[in-house]
Amino acid sequence: MDSKDRQIIRALQRDGRMTNQDLAEAVNLSPSPCLRRVRNLETAGVIRGYSADVDAAAYGMAITVFVRIRLERHNETDVQSFEGRVRRMDEVLECHVLTGAMDYQLRVLVPDLEAYESFIRNRIHPIGGIASIDTSFVYGTVKRTAVFPPVS
Repeated sequence: MDSKDRQIIRALQRDGRMTNQDLAEAVNLSPSPCLRRVRNLETAGVIRGYSADVDAAAYGMAITVFVRIRLERHNETDVQSFEGRVRRMDEVLECHVLTGAMDYQLRVLVPDLEAYESFIRNRIHPIGGIASIDTSFVYGTVKRTAVFPPVS
């Protein structure tokens, strides 16, 4: 991947619906080589897909929660069980494995506090093997972007 490919990726991250003509102009290429590069990035799995950026509150998911979880045990069975269950939870948009005091951080969307309580009681607690759960509710967002920083 070269700097031109990265320019293409950043432009598509800003606007995934732009035409090939507009993309080619934005990255200073002619349309045919631009399209060829995009197809190569898609085939290589660098560009994994395209999606709509939707306002969660307008969709009905007004509450964003960061949930940090520490497991009691870190054996293969417990880890695989936890990760497998979390993968199947629609409320969990992201799950990251962490270093430090906590093992996982989940980004969870729910419509209200009652739904969050239900999520914890009925979806997370039954997993078992969880030593602690730490919750932070988002009440504002300072920055949110899907555009990667440039590579120097």
